[in-house]
Amino acid sequence: MSRIGKLPVKIPSGVTVTLTDHTVVVKSGKAELSRELNPQMKVTVSDGTVVVERPSESKLHRSLHGLTRTLVWNMIEGVSKGYEKQLELVGVGYRASRQGEALVLNVGFSHPVRYPVPMGITIDVPEPTRINIKGASKEDVGQVAAEVRKIRPPEPYKGKGILYRGERIRRKAGKTGKTGAGAAK
Repeated sequence: MSRIGKLPVKIPSGVTVTLTDHTVVVKSGKAELSRELNPQMKVTVSDGTVVVERPSESKLHRSLHGLTRTLVWNMIEGVSKGYEKQLELVGVGYRASRQGEALVLNVGFSHPVRYPVPMGITIDVPEPTRINIKGASKEDVGQVAAEVRKIRPPEPYKGKGILYRGERIRRKAGKTGKTGAGAAK
């Protein structure tokens, strides 16, 4: 039995979970998420819990068991509490701001970079060098954070770029002076 898949998922108060065919819809006062699950997994909702069962002990069913349970748990956690990723801008003159429905980044290019904020995601800029990305879907929050970070990923020589909060960048030594056999005379 899967250690994760066999655990029932408790449904907190204020959250409703409905099943239609192989689609799970999770609603709360804040958000609503829906996802189509693999039709081979049996998902049941009873007594304030969601239980996922697998039809056999095949390798495919064992792997889908834990995945399906985790996807349902992430949906319930997302609509009740939400998810958040924090980014930091490191570099001289690097700053971020919100302008309408876009995030504007000044990160060392000759022009400011505009990133349109997708539906279901909120982006806050409490300080010019900090960005908070919030939303109900764990996947969407992570994807938006990765896309913003990709605009100027951290580089290992000076450590400049857009980093996840608390991320440590392994620094490399730069070039050294003229030494050795290949040096100019």
